Amino acid sequence: MAPRKTASKPASTANVSKDELLAYYKDMLLIRRFEEKAGQLYGMGLIGGFCHLYIGQEAVVVGLEAAAKEGDKRVTSYRDHGHMLACGMDPNGVMAELTGREGGYSKGKGGSMHMFSKEKHFYGGHGIVGAQVPIGAGLAFSDKYKGNDNVTFAYFGDGAANQGQVAETYNMAEIWDLPVIFVIENNQYAMGTSTQRSTKSPSYWERGAAYGIEGEEVDGMDVLAVKEAGERAVAHCRAGKGPYILEVKTYRYRGHSMSDPAKYRTREEVQKMREERDPIEAVRAILLTGGHASEEDLKAIDKDIKAVVNESAEFAKASPEPALEELWTDIYADEIPPHSA
Repeated sequence: MAPRKTASKPASTANVSKDELLAYYKDMLLIRRFEEKAGQLYGMGLIGGFCHLYIGQEAVVVGLEAAAKEGDKRVTSYRDHGHMLACGMDPNGVMAELTGREGGYSKGKGGSMHMFSKEKHFYGGHGIVGAQVPIGAGLAFSDKYKGNDNVTFAYFGDGAANQGQVAETYNMAEIWDLPVIFVIENNQYAMGTSTQRSTKSPSYWERGAAYGIEGEEVDGMDVLAVKEAGERAVAHCRAGKGPYILEVKTYRYRGHSMSDPAKYRTREEVQKMREERDPIEAVRAILLTGGHASEEDLKAIDKDIKAVVNESAEFAKASPEPALEELWTDIYADEIPPHSA
């Protein structure tokens, strides 16, 4: 079957319940408020090094998590806070890691770009551009070897899509029919160069045709459209048909990182996207017009989420920095099995 491209029209709400809509709204709003707080803490000097915010892209990971099941895995790049929150990681532990504190997921030793959760099947946050893509294929190989129906979501951006290791991984994943969904979060600017300037083939998902990989493009500012595309991709992988590519067209409102002034685009362009295409406001409008929630209900949700985020910041500030002895922990696995004969 040849790769296909979905229509750009908004997804239907016919098969989506009130509870689902509210869940997507809350999850996206949690990511938005958490990232806003992370930006504040960075400005205060409480977060050091690099810090890449996910503001504007919330519908991507929330929509795909809605299509996942227990046991599915995810691996992504350094723009990873949203992915952690969407898969159920504790905001306290995430914020503590951002600030380099002992209560963080990597005990304060990884920071913004390097944290993991074995319990939530979250395999990082990776600082090397594109390095997570072959790791995602390896995770999928593990599930294929074990004979289960789990899938792996390997997230990467439009900049990483030009990496040679991505092409190599496509080839290997298709040869071995690996259950991996390659999610290209195309926010259109990579580090700071627009897709129009950086590549002659801006339709990234279509590159899979060279390897026989099916895929599609989806509106990443529409959480319901992302969920529907995710369900198609997941069904494809669980049926043993090999990998799938989702190019999710999205947009980040902030710079590449907190140190990026983003002078390669205009403020008017960003404001227009915020006003006309914001993923959270889109679901908010559906909730209000459909009679699923009132303005007061949504204000209460926002208040509750701000309280959760503020608590995570206070937890991070109260958590001590890692002791010097932590330099020597978590280097090797606790148990190394003996070599088989």
